[in-house]
Amino acid sequence: MYVKCLRLNNFRNYDNEEIEFSDSFNIIYGENAQGKTNILESIFICASGRSHRTNRDADLIKFGRQGYAVNLQVNRKDKETLIQVIYKKDGKKSVKINDIPVKKIGNLMGHLNVVMFSPEDLLIIKEGPSERRRFLDITISQLKPSYFYDLQQYAKIITQRNTLLKEIENKKGLLDTLEIWNNNIVKTGARIIKTRRNFVNKLSKIAEEKHRKITNGTENLRLKYACSFNIENCESTEEIEKEFEKALEKVYESELKRCTTLVGPQRDDCEILLNGMNIKLYGSQGQQRSAVLSMKLSEIDIMKEDTGESPILLLDDVMSELDSSRQEYLFESIKSIQTFITCTEKSFFEGKVPEKSSKFFRVKNGKIL
Repeated sequence: MYVKCLRLNNFRNYDNEEIEFSDSFNIIYGENAQGKTNILESIFICASGRSHRTNRDADLIKFGRQGYAVNLQVNRKDKETLIQVIYKKDGKKSVKINDIPVKKIGNLMGHLNVVMFSPEDLLIIKEGPSERRRFLDITISQLKPSYFYDLQQYAKIITQRNTLLKEIENKKGLLDTLEIWNNNIVKTGARIIKTRRNFVNKLSKIAEEKHRKITNGTENLRLKYACSFNIENCESTEEIEKEFEKALEKVYESELKRCTTLVGPQRDDCEILLNGMNIKLYGSQGQQRSAVLSMKLSEIDIMKEDTGESPILLLDDVMSELDSSRQEYLFESIKSIQTFITCTEKSFFEGKVPEKSSKFFRVKNGKIL
C-alpha cells in the first residue's frame, strides 16, 4: 500500500497543490509554520474522515475561502483507489471512493491505513484515559469498520441513557424504560470491550519485544486493558455482558443521583506499565517516548498482519525527539514501508534514507518548491 499522489484545494494554507510521492521515504522539510504538518493531516483525513488535530472541519478551510477538497490516490497491490474528501463552509461534507459517494464514514475505513507518530503522542501516556481510549479506537477502527459503527452506536445510546437518567429525577414512571437502555449499552458495550481487550493483548506482546530491543533488554513494557468492572475471568462477549449487567446493578442508585452512566467502555483505560510500574507516574520523559515508539511500531506490525499490507507511516517532527540509537532502530524498522517525515533540515536525512528511491519536498508558505 502506498499513496501515489495528493491534491489539495483551499486546505489549511494551501491554494491548489498537487504532489506525487515516492513509495519509499518522503521528506517534507522547511521552516516552522509553513504547512508541512498540513500534508500529513490531509493524508490522515483520507484514512479516517477526520483530522487528528481538530474536531472542526471549518478550521481546515483556507482563510477567506468557502470550503476545502482533498484528493488522494492510493495503490494497493494491483488496485488503485481515489479518495476524495470535500467540505463546504455551510457544513456539508462529502466523501467519495472512486467517485462513488460514501454514506457513512465507516465505509471509508480500511481503504487507506495509516499510523501517525508525533510529539503530541506523548499525551497517550501523560494525559488521562480518554487519550488512551482514542489511541485504541483510531487504530482498531481502521482494521475493523464494524467496531467504528459500534462506537458510534454506543455514543448515541449513552447520550440517550444519560438524558433519561436526568428525566427520571422528576418522572419516576420512566424507571421501567431504563432497562431497555441498559440492554442496549450492555450488548454494544460488551463488543467494544472485548475488541479493545483483544487488541491491547496483541499490542502488548509485540510492544514488549520491540521495547526490549530498543532498551537493550533493560526495560520491560506491558500494556493491560483496565475495564471499569471486573472482566478478569470473562472469555466470551456473553460473559462480559453478564458482568456489565451486574456492574450496572451495583451503581444503580449512584447513577440516579449523579444522572450519568458510571460504568462501561467510556470509563475504561489502558494501563501502560514499565517494569511493573505505571509509566505515567514513574517513567522519565525519555522512557515515555521510547514506550510510545514501541507502541507505534507495534501498530504497524498488527496492521500488516491483519490486512496483508503495511500501513502508511506519518512521522511529524519526531526525529529530533529521539536519540541516535532510537533513530537507527526506527529507520531499520520502517525501511520497507512508505513513510512521510516532516523536519526543518533536509541535511538531517541525507545519507540516512535511500537516495534513489526517496523524495525531498521543500515547503514554504503553503507551496511545494
